[in-house]
Amino acid sequence: MAAETTSSRPRRRRRRSAAVTIHDVAARAGVSVATVSRVLNRNAPVRPETLQHVQEVARRLRYVPNTAARALSIRRSHTIGVVLPDVHGEFFSEVIRGIDVAARKAGFHILVSGSHSDADEMLAVLETMRGRVDGLLVMAPDVSMAALAEEIPADLPLVLLNASSDAHHTVTVDNHGGALTMTRHLASLGHTRIGFIKGPAHNADARERLRGFRQAMREIGVRDRTLECKGDFTEESGCEAAKTLLGLDPRPTAIFAANDAMAIGALSALSDAGVGCPDQMAMAGFDDIRVGRYVTPSLTTIHVDVDELGRRAFQLVFDAIENSAEQDARAECVPTSLVIRNSTRPRAARSRKGGEP
Repeated sequence: MAAETTSSRPRRRRRRSAAVTIHDVAARAGVSVATVSRVLNRNAPVRPETLQHVQEVARRLRYVPNTAARALSIRRSHTIGVVLPDVHGEFFSEVIRGIDVAARKAGFHILVSGSHSDADEMLAVLETMRGRVDGLLVMAPDVSMAALAEEIPADLPLVLLNASSDAHHTVTVDNHGGALTMTRHLASLGHTRIGFIKGPAHNADARERLRGFRQAMREIGVRDRTLECKGDFTEESGCEAAKTLLGLDPRPTAIFAANDAMAIGALSALSDAGVGCPDQMAMAGFDDIRVGRYVTPSLTTIHVDVDELGRRAFQLVFDAIENSAEQDARAECVPTSLVIRNSTRPRAARSRKGGEP
C-alpha cells in the first residue's frame, strides 16, 4: 500500500488560544477578581505590593482588557471630549497637547473637534460626542453657553476654557492682567500714544485684553479711542490695522496687538512702510507663540502657559468624573507674565544687551 502523502493527510486545525480573562489573572496572582479589577481600573486603594504583583502577572499573561465590556460595566469610556474654536494654529495645538499629556497620565484619551466659533457646528459636535465621552472640555469664547446648555446632559461633567459661567467649572487666562502689564510696560518706556489692535468684539478673551489696555491708558491720562483699531486675531487684520495707525497724525509711537499673530502682521506693515522697529515704533503682542521669538525684531509679548491651561482644565473634569456628587462650580485662572524682547527695547538697551534676555 502506498504511503500516504503529506498533501492527502487531513490538516489539523490550529487551535486559537483563548483570550486571557480577568479571572485568569486573579487565579495566577492568587487574589480575588475584585482586587484585580481595583488594580486595573484604579478606582479604589490597593496595597503597593499587591498592585505591583497583579500588574506583573497581567503583563506576563499579556492580559488585554476588553474595553468595550469594561465601558458597559462601569459606564465609562475613559475618553474626554475636547471642543475648540479651531484645531489649526500654534495656540490651539498647545492647548490640545497640554490636555493630552495630562489625560494620558490618568489613563484617558481625548476626542478633539473644532467648532469654528459657530453655535450650530458646536451643537453638531456635541451631538456626535454624546454617549462617547465621560466629560467635556469646551473652549467657546465666541459662543453663548446659554445656547448650548440644553444640549449638554446635566450629569455630564463640563469644564469651560476662557469663558465665564456660574454653573460650570471654568479655567481662564488672566487676559485683563496681562494687557494691563503690557500697556504699563510700554508706558514705562515713555510711550503715551499707544495704538491697540483689538480682537473680535464678541470674543471674551479680546474683551478682557481691551479692558486691561484701557485701564492702563486711563492711568496715564489718555482716553483717545482713535488709537484703537479693529482686528480679528489674524495676521492680515494686524497688517491692515497697523496701516491705519500709521496714517494717524500724530501717529502712535508704540503698537500693542491683542495677540501675536496680529503683531506679526503689523510688523510686516511697518517694514513695508519703512518704519523701523523699535526705533520709530515699538511693537508688542500677547500669547508668546514660538514664531514670535524668531521674527525680526523678536517680539515682546505676554506669555501664556498654554500647557498649564490644558492641564488644569483636564484636572477639573477628571475630578468631576471621579467625584460624581454635585460640586460647587470652581473658577481657576492661569497667570500671565511679561516677556521683553527686542521689539520694545530702547536702542541703548539693545546695543548693550545684544539680543534676547
